[in-house]
Amino acid sequence: MRKRTLEGLALALVASLWIAACGGSSSTNTTKTITHIGKGEGVLNVIAWEGYTQPQWVKPFEQQTGCQVNAKYAGSSNEMVTLMRQGGDSQYDLVSASGDASLRLIYGHDVQPVDVNLIPDWKNFIPQLQSPPHNTINGLHYGISLQWGPNTLLYNTKTLKSTPGSWSVIYNPKYKGQVTVPDNPIQIADAALYLSKHQPSLGITDPYELTSTQLDAAVNLLKQQRPLIVKYWALASDEIDLFKNGNAVLGASWPYQTNTLQADKVPVKDEIPSEGATGWADTWMMASHAKHPNCALMWMKWVSTPKVQAQQAISFGETPANRLACSYMDQIQKGACAQYHANAPTAYFNSIKFWKTPTTKCDNGQNNCTNYTTWDQKWTEIKG
Repeated sequence: MRKRTLEGLALALVASLWIAACGGSSSTNTTKTITHIGKGEGVLNVIAWEGYTQPQWVKPFEQQTGCQVNAKYAGSSNEMVTLMRQGGDSQYDLVSASGDASLRLIYGHDVQPVDVNLIPDWKNFIPQLQSPPHNTINGLHYGISLQWGPNTLLYNTKTLKSTPGSWSVIYNPKYKGQVTVPDNPIQIADAALYLSKHQPSLGITDPYELTSTQLDAAVNLLKQQRPLIVKYWALASDEIDLFKNGNAVLGASWPYQTNTLQADKVPVKDEIPSEGATGWADTWMMASHAKHPNCALMWMKWVSTPKVQAQQAISFGETPANRLACSYMDQIQKGACAQYHANAPTAYFNSIKFWKTPTTKCDNGQNNCTNYTTWDQKWTEIKG
């Protein structure tokens, strides 16, 4: 798999193009919404998270539509935004954006509105993902929700004989050189969530809305963690290799890594620790000037169906947006619906602190929060 090579210059481009969104600009894409799906163009080029374009649902789609899927895996939301801005007009049609990227793409005019009436299964989505604030602005849907899930604590059961129970282990000097976490500025939110429970005097109520003082506290914690890190992983396969080779015994992860490692008989488990977890809610978003819009809409329609949602949910270890996927999940793997929380109450969904883009405007109406550009700069400092 390709490793992430985009560094300072590319990230500076991301930051400069994100100024409007960080300031809370209300300007959005005025591209006319496509109101019907025409004949497929034969090709579909997507930017996706690793594990989102598996053959079991890609090949049937290609056979049914004639649209050949070409996927490029991205290692972070920053990389997705950069790739869309560099090639969204001609090279890529779709991106599986998470909540920390979707608003940047919307306010940067990189994606276009989608008519949800073209996606019959949209009406079967859980209410929270029909028109969520990370992909729906002023009533316009800039994409179709896909899957969601938590960021988990992954650990080697031979090294850690009992369940850790707390995120504190990834900050413990005992595991120097054996910890891995994502190479992503949004990882600062994980540290902030931990501090909200262990240093309540900081007053952190939302890990994505941090004042300068709160941000500094999270950054200092991550700088203390730096000597413990064997590697900041970009792609999921990077972390999988680290655990397979025994170079890492602890990490911030996704259920996908756990499933893959366990299938390969690597002694690992994961958990959501006592402090809770951050998480993602992903959206398929179409480039503003996509060359293959019909194939893109066909794909959105396809991956929204209950069977495909069930297949991806079990493959990746996440929760489908489509409520009707539950029965298909249990057909594929007994008990999968409950295992991946597809039938969980609203309280479970609300317990996860989903990724969102930090902006200067806080939800309490104040304008003293730190924005994504600052987080990006701080992340570079943390990694040294």
